[in-house]
Amino acid sequence: MYIAALLARTEDGWRASDTELDDVETLSDLTDLAREATVDDDTVIVFIEQEDAWFGLVRVDGEEDPRIYVSDAASAARSSYGEILLTDELLGRDPEDPDALEELVDLDGTEDGEPEEDDEDITLDDTSAVPTGPLGDTRILVDVGLSEDELLALRTDALTEIADVLGAADVLETVQ
Repeated sequence: MYIAALLARTEDGWRASDTELDDVETLSDLTDLAREATVDDDTVIVFIEQEDAWFGLVRVDGEEDPRIYVSDAASAARSSYGEILLTDELLGRDPEDPDALEELVDLDGTEDGEPEEDDEDITLDDTSAVPTGPLGDTRILVDVGLSEDELLALRTDALTEIADVLGAADVLETVQ
C-alpha cells in the first residue's frame, strides 16, 4: 500500500492534499502534478511512502528542476513508484540514449537474429547497482526546518514528522 500526499506552500501556510499516482509514469509527470498544485510557483513537496519500507520526497520550487530524496533506494527500486524517483542522474548513471536502443531492436521487439523470449524468461532488472540506504538530496528540507540528520533518522511515519516540522500537521490530518 502506498501513501501519496502533496504539501504546497501558500501565503497562508501549507496546504496538504492526498493524491492519486495512477497516471504518473515518469518523474516529469510527477513534477507536472506538483506544479499544478500551486498557484504562485511556490514550493510543493510530494511525499510517497510504501508500507514503512521506504519513503521519497520530490521538491518542486517553481520552474527549477525537482530535488529528490529517497530513504532506501534498494527498497524503492523494487517499487513502480520508487523507480520513478530513481532517475539515472540520481543513481549516477549515464542516461540511456533511446535512439541507440531503438537501433538494436527489430520491429518485432527482438534484437536481430535473436529468438523471441517467452514471458517466463523475462526477468526484472538487476537492482544490485542501486545502493542500499538513503539516496539523493539530504538538504531537501533544511530551509524549512528539517536538518540532514533529522531527515536521515526518519524511518516510519515520516509524513507526520515532516508535516510537524513544516507546521502542517493540522492540515495533513484532513487528508489522511
